[in-house]
Amino acid sequence: MKKIAFMFPGQGAQAVSMGLSLYENFESARKVFDTANKVLNKDIKKLCFEGPEDALKQTINTQSCLLTVSIAAYEAFVEQTKGAIKPDFALGHSLGEYSAMYVAGVMDLENVLLAIQKRSDVMQKACEISKQGGMAAILGSSEDIIKECLETASSKGLVSVANYNEPNQIVITGELDAVNYASELIKEKGAKRVVPLAVSGGFHSKLMQSATDSFVDFVKTLKINDATIPVVTNVDANLTVKKEEFIEKMPIQISNSVYWTQSIQKLLLEGVDTFIEFGSGKVLTGLNRKICPVDVKTYNVGDMDSLNATKDALDLVNI
Repeated sequence: MKKIAFMFPGQGAQAVSMGLSLYENFESARKVFDTANKVLNKDIKKLCFEGPEDALKQTINTQSCLLTVSIAAYEAFVEQTKGAIKPDFALGHSLGEYSAMYVAGVMDLENVLLAIQKRSDVMQKACEISKQGGMAAILGSSEDIIKECLETASSKGLVSVANYNEPNQIVITGELDAVNYASELIKEKGAKRVVPLAVSGGFHSKLMQSATDSFVDFVKTLKINDATIPVVTNVDANLTVKKEEFIEKMPIQISNSVYWTQSIQKLLLEGVDTFIEFGSGKVLTGLNRKICPVDVKTYNVGDMDSLNATKDALDLVNI
């Protein structure tokens, strides 16, 4: 390996029973879940392990549960490998950025849990205020065509890019009428598929501005440190280390585009040839296959089987 990056998924990766095998097998994972239950004063373990799915899908629960599982997966990997693999960089998709900040020492476990709970709370309230928000995934269309259609569709309301997920997948967001109109225009321009997303609001758009505004003062109450390794931040795909920059970017991220494709491309330029995804599912692993050259390796750690498979693949069998 030349350089290695640890990455963490965002909302949409959740699944009932996530993290259970890690909790059952690793003391470090149990500590993460137990701390989450205590700090957040809610049964994160029950939500993750038993659901129900409808409760797990609520933003107010999804974010804290996914964060807990991602950090538990990371800590289990460190325990299992005795810390033999250390990342050069960390990054996460939307709420996953908070797990990355934890790994980079920007926040300790208690602070990052409090941060994500407040983030989900203000986002939920922003959804209730705006009500008419929506999102759609665009597959197989160019960025130029999408932006041209968004400009036309802005006559119907607020609409913009939420996520640059991979070169052939861009998610749009905003007021539902404008998102639907833009979707029709993009279809007419030859997009392979346009998929409306089952979400409760127009995330990563200016419909979330009230959440951004509410989050600004809260972030200043957190204990934030300089990062021990660079974190590639969603809002600009730049390497970030200084605590002042995290304090500035954390609120903005809520209502800004997620530059995921550009973030991975940035790390490829930095010499990263190995990525490990920590947390529920393999969403980012799948995106990496569309972004990275074939000689770049991506592994995932979300349960006992995937942890052991990753350990074996990295030739850590005898640790």
